[in-house]
Amino acid sequence: MECDKCQKMQKNRAFCYFCGAVQRLPMCAQCGKQKCIPKGDCVVKHGSAHVTGLAMVGAICDFCEAWVCHGLTCLQMHACSCPMQDSICVECHRDISEHGGRMFTCAFCAKHLCGDDQFEHQASCQRLEAETFKCPSCNRIGSNACMRCKAVFCDEHAKRKGFKYTPGQPIPCPKCGHSLDQAFCLSISTRQYAFGRQRQNLDEEGEGGDYSDYDDDDQADEASSEGDEEGEDENNVVAAMGKIDLHGREQ
Repeated sequence: MECDKCQKMQKNRAFCYFCGAVQRLPMCAQCGKQKCIPKGDCVVKHGSAHVTGLAMVGAICDFCEAWVCHGLTCLQMHACSCPMQDSICVECHRDISEHGGRMFTCAFCAKHLCGDDQFEHQASCQRLEAETFKCPSCNRIGSNACMRCKAVFCDEHAKRKGFKYTPGQPIPCPKCGHSLDQAFCLSISTRQYAFGRQRQNLDEEGEGGDYSDYDDDDQADEASSEGDEEGEDENNVVAAMGKIDLHGREQ
Protein backbone atom coordinates (compact mmCIF):
# COMPACT_ATOMS: atom_id res chain seq x y z
CA MET A 1 0.00 0.00 0.00
CA GLU A 2 0.96 3.66 -0.34
CA CYS A 3 0.60 5.90 2.69
CA ASP A 4 -1.80 8.81 2.20
CA LYS A 5 0.38 11.13 4.28
CA CYS A 6 4.07 10.33 3.62
CA GLN A 7 3.55 8.66 0.19
CA LYS A 8 5.82 5.70 1.06
CA MET A 9 5.19 2.20 -0.26
CA GLN A 10 4.93 -0.64 2.26
CA LYS A 11 3.03 -3.79 3.08
CA ASN A 12 -0.67 -3.72 3.90
CA ARG A 13 -0.87 -2.53 7.52
CA ALA A 14 -3.44 -0.89 9.77
CA PHE A 15 -1.16 2.13 10.15
CA CYS A 16 1.93 3.51 8.45
CA TYR A 17 5.21 2.28 9.92
CA PHE A 18 6.98 5.52 9.02
CA CYS A 19 4.58 8.25 10.15
CA GLY A 20 1.93 6.27 12.07
CA ALA A 21 -0.97 7.63 10.02
CA VAL A 22 -4.17 5.61 9.59
CA GLN A 23 -5.22 5.01 6.00
CA ARG A 24 -8.26 6.83 4.67
CA LEU A 25 -9.50 3.74 2.83
CA PRO A 26 -8.45 0.59 4.72
CA MET A 27 -8.00 -2.62 2.74
CA CYS A 28 -9.00 -6.04 4.06
CA ALA A 29 -6.02 -8.36 4.49
CA GLN A 30 -8.09 -11.43 3.59
CA CYS A 31 -10.30 -10.50 0.63
CA GLY A 32 -8.55 -7.27 -0.41
CA LYS A 33 -11.68 -5.14 -0.75
CA GLN A 34 -12.01 -1.50 0.28
CA LYS A 35 -15.80 -1.23 0.03
CA CYS A 36 -18.39 -3.54 1.57
CA ILE A 37 -21.61 -4.25 -0.33
CA PRO A 38 -24.95 -4.88 1.44
CA LYS A 39 -25.36 -8.46 0.12
CA GLY A 40 -22.43 -9.93 2.01
CA ASP A 41 -21.98 -12.03 5.14
CA CYS A 42 -21.44 -8.92 7.25
CA VAL A 43 -21.41 -9.28 11.00
CA VAL A 44 -22.33 -5.59 11.34
CA LYS A 45 -25.46 -4.96 9.27
CA HIS A 46 -25.44 -1.67 7.39
CA GLY A 47 -28.67 -1.90 5.42
CA SER A 48 -28.65 -1.13 1.73
CA ALA A 49 -25.74 1.31 1.85
CA HIS A 50 -22.16 0.66 0.82
CA VAL A 51 -19.63 1.32 3.59
CA THR A 52 -15.97 2.27 3.34
CA GLY A 53 -13.26 3.39 5.72
CA LEU A 54 -13.36 2.36 9.36
CA ALA A 55 -17.04 1.41 9.04
CA MET A 56 -15.93 -1.60 7.01
CA VAL A 57 -13.29 -2.72 9.53
CA GLY A 58 -14.13 -5.60 11.84
CA ALA A 59 -10.78 -6.43 13.46
CA ILE A 60 -7.00 -6.04 13.32
CA CYS A 61 -4.92 -9.17 12.86
CA ASP A 62 -2.66 -9.94 15.83
CA PHE A 63 0.06 -11.36 13.58
CA CYS A 64 0.37 -9.03 10.56
CA GLU A 65 -1.35 -5.99 12.15
CA ALA A 66 -3.54 -5.42 9.08
CA TRP A 67 -7.20 -4.54 8.79
CA VAL A 68 -9.78 -7.31 8.45
CA CYS A 69 -13.27 -6.46 7.21
CA HIS A 70 -16.40 -7.29 9.19
CA GLY A 71 -17.29 -10.20 6.94
CA LEU A 72 -17.85 -13.47 8.78
CA THR A 73 -15.64 -15.49 6.43
CA CYS A 74 -12.70 -13.09 6.71
CA LEU A 75 -12.95 -12.88 10.49
CA GLN A 76 -12.95 -16.67 10.85
CA MET A 77 -10.30 -17.58 8.28
CA HIS A 78 -7.65 -14.85 8.22
CA ALA A 79 -6.00 -15.49 11.60
CA CYS A 80 -5.77 -19.24 10.93
CA SER A 81 -4.06 -18.81 7.56
CA CYS A 82 -2.05 -15.65 8.23
CA PRO A 83 1.50 -16.10 6.89
CA MET A 84 2.89 -13.99 9.74
CA GLN A 85 2.03 -16.44 12.53
CA ASP A 86 5.71 -17.39 12.89
CA SER A 87 7.01 -13.89 12.23
CA ILE A 88 9.58 -13.95 15.05
CA CYS A 89 13.13 -13.55 13.80
CA VAL A 90 15.27 -16.61 14.52
CA GLU A 91 18.33 -14.45 15.26
CA CYS A 92 17.11 -11.48 17.34
CA HIS A 93 13.78 -13.02 18.50
CA ARG A 94 11.84 -9.83 17.70
CA ASP A 95 8.25 -9.90 16.49
CA ILE A 96 6.70 -7.91 13.68
CA SER A 97 5.92 -4.87 15.83
CA GLU A 98 9.58 -4.48 16.87
CA HIS A 99 11.56 -5.04 13.68
CA GLY A 100 9.29 -3.09 11.32
CA GLY A 101 7.33 -5.76 9.47
CA ARG A 102 9.78 -6.77 6.70
CA MET A 103 10.23 -10.53 6.89
CA PHE A 104 12.53 -12.74 4.83
CA THR A 105 12.94 -16.50 4.56
CA CYS A 106 16.35 -18.14 4.71
CA ALA A 107 17.19 -19.91 1.46
CA PHE A 108 18.73 -22.85 3.36
CA CYS A 109 16.81 -23.51 6.61
CA ALA A 110 13.56 -21.72 5.54
CA LYS A 111 13.28 -19.83 8.84
CA HIS A 112 11.98 -16.29 9.22
CA LEU A 113 14.48 -13.43 9.39
CA CYS A 114 14.16 -9.69 9.83
CA GLY A 115 15.82 -7.18 7.52
CA ASP A 116 18.70 -6.57 9.95
CA ASP A 117 19.81 -10.20 10.29
CA GLN A 118 19.05 -11.77 6.92
CA PHE A 119 22.53 -11.41 5.36
CA GLU A 120 24.48 -12.39 8.47
CA HIS A 121 22.30 -15.45 9.10
CA GLN A 122 22.42 -16.77 5.55
CA ALA A 123 26.20 -16.35 5.43
CA SER A 124 26.63 -18.52 8.53
CA CYS A 125 23.83 -20.97 7.71
CA GLN A 126 25.84 -22.75 4.99
CA ARG A 127 27.95 -24.72 7.47
CA LEU A 128 27.51 -28.16 8.97
CA GLU A 129 27.90 -28.94 12.66
CA ALA A 130 30.52 -31.57 11.80
CA GLU A 131 34.03 -31.76 10.38
CA THR A 132 33.09 -34.06 7.47
CA PHE A 133 30.14 -34.94 5.24
CA LYS A 134 29.68 -38.32 6.92
CA CYS A 135 26.29 -39.63 8.01
CA PRO A 136 25.92 -39.48 11.81
CA SER A 137 24.31 -42.95 11.88
CA CYS A 138 26.68 -45.09 9.81
CA ASN A 139 29.73 -42.84 9.31
CA ARG A 140 29.43 -43.07 5.52
CA ILE A 141 29.58 -40.13 3.13
CA GLY A 142 26.07 -38.72 2.72
CA SER A 143 24.43 -36.61 0.04
CA ASN A 144 21.12 -35.58 1.64
CA ALA A 145 21.62 -32.38 3.62
CA CYS A 146 19.27 -30.91 6.22
CA MET A 147 20.11 -27.27 6.83
CA ARG A 148 18.05 -27.07 10.01
CA CYS A 149 19.81 -29.95 11.74
CA LYS A 150 23.09 -29.03 9.99
CA ALA A 151 23.71 -32.70 9.16
CA VAL A 152 24.12 -34.88 6.07
CA PHE A 153 22.44 -38.30 5.80
CA CYS A 154 23.16 -41.18 3.49
CA ASP A 155 20.50 -42.67 1.20
CA GLU A 156 19.78 -45.50 3.64
CA HIS A 157 19.30 -43.48 6.82
CA ALA A 158 17.55 -40.55 5.13
CA LYS A 159 14.37 -42.63 4.95
CA ARG A 160 12.55 -43.96 7.98
CA LYS A 161 11.09 -47.43 8.15
CA GLY A 162 7.31 -47.63 8.07
CA PHE A 163 6.88 -44.10 6.66
CA LYS A 164 5.14 -43.60 3.32
CA TYR A 165 6.84 -41.10 1.02
CA THR A 166 5.06 -39.23 -1.77
CA PRO A 167 6.65 -39.83 -5.19
CA GLY A 168 8.16 -36.70 -6.67
CA GLN A 169 8.29 -34.87 -3.34
CA PRO A 170 11.50 -34.14 -1.40
CA ILE A 171 12.36 -36.53 1.41
CA PRO A 172 11.73 -35.04 4.88
CA CYS A 173 14.47 -35.03 7.47
CA PRO A 174 14.26 -38.02 9.87
CA LYS A 175 14.90 -35.67 12.83
CA CYS A 176 13.02 -32.41 12.23
CA GLY A 177 10.90 -33.09 9.14
CA HIS A 178 12.50 -30.36 7.00
CA SER A 179 13.00 -31.17 3.33
CA LEU A 180 16.32 -32.78 2.42
CA ASP A 181 18.16 -31.54 -0.64
CA GLN A 182 21.22 -32.82 -2.46
CA ALA A 183 21.99 -29.47 -4.10
CA PHE A 184 23.03 -27.94 -0.77
CA CYS A 185 26.08 -30.22 -0.63
CA LEU A 186 27.63 -28.18 -3.44
CA SER A 187 27.65 -24.93 -1.46
CA ILE A 188 27.90 -25.84 2.22
CA SER A 189 31.09 -26.19 4.23
CA THR A 190 32.14 -28.09 7.33
CA ARG A 191 33.08 -26.74 10.72
CA GLN A 192 36.74 -25.86 11.11
CA TYR A 193 38.75 -25.52 14.31
CA ALA A 194 41.83 -23.28 14.61
CA PHE A 195 43.55 -25.27 17.34
CA GLY A 196 45.02 -28.73 17.93
CA ARG A 197 45.82 -31.02 15.05
CA GLN A 198 44.06 -28.88 12.44
CA ARG A 199 46.51 -26.03 13.05
CA GLN A 200 49.32 -28.03 11.41
CA ASN A 201 50.10 -27.25 7.77
CA LEU A 202 49.74 -30.13 5.30
CA ASP A 203 52.72 -31.16 3.22
CA GLU A 204 52.77 -31.74 -0.53
CA GLU A 205 51.30 -35.25 -0.19
CA GLY A 206 48.39 -33.98 1.88
CA GLU A 207 49.58 -35.53 5.12
CA GLY A 208 49.99 -33.72 8.39
CA GLY A 209 53.34 -33.25 10.07
CA ASP A 210 54.74 -34.87 13.17
CA TYR A 211 55.60 -33.44 16.55
CA SER A 212 58.48 -31.44 15.03
CA ASP A 213 55.90 -29.00 13.65
CA TYR A 214 55.47 -27.63 17.13
CA ASP A 215 59.21 -26.78 17.52
CA ASP A 216 58.66 -23.22 16.33
CA ASP A 217 56.00 -22.66 18.96
CA ASP A 218 58.22 -24.18 21.67
CA GLN A 219 61.12 -21.92 20.71
CA ALA A 220 58.86 -18.88 20.84
CA ASP A 221 57.65 -19.91 24.30
CA GLU A 222 61.24 -20.38 25.53
CA ALA A 223 62.26 -16.96 24.20
CA SER A 224 59.34 -15.31 25.96
CA SER A 225 60.18 -17.08 29.25
CA GLU A 226 63.83 -15.97 29.02
CA GLY A 227 62.72 -12.39 28.44
CA ASP A 228 60.51 -12.56 31.53
CA GLU A 229 63.44 -13.81 33.65
CA GLU A 230 65.69 -10.96 32.44
CA GLY A 231 62.98 -8.46 33.31
CA GLU A 232 62.68 -9.86 36.84
CA ASP A 233 66.50 -9.59 37.34
CA GLU A 234 66.44 -5.92 36.30
CA ASN A 235 63.64 -5.21 38.73
CA ASN A 236 65.59 -6.84 41.57
CA VAL A 237 68.69 -4.72 40.79
CA VAL A 238 66.68 -1.50 40.77
CA ALA A 239 65.04 -2.40 44.08
CA ALA A 240 68.44 -3.12 45.66
CA MET A 241 69.87 0.19 44.44
CA GLY A 242 67.04 2.04 46.10
CA LYS A 243 68.15 0.74 49.50
CA ILE A 244 71.73 2.12 49.22
CA ASP A 245 72.53 5.73 50.17
CA LEU A 246 75.34 7.92 48.82
CA HIS A 247 77.79 6.94 51.62
CA GLY A 248 77.63 3.22 50.66
CA ARG A 249 75.59 2.15 53.66
CA GLU A 250 72.41 0.19 53.38
CA GLN A 251 69.26 1.83 54.72
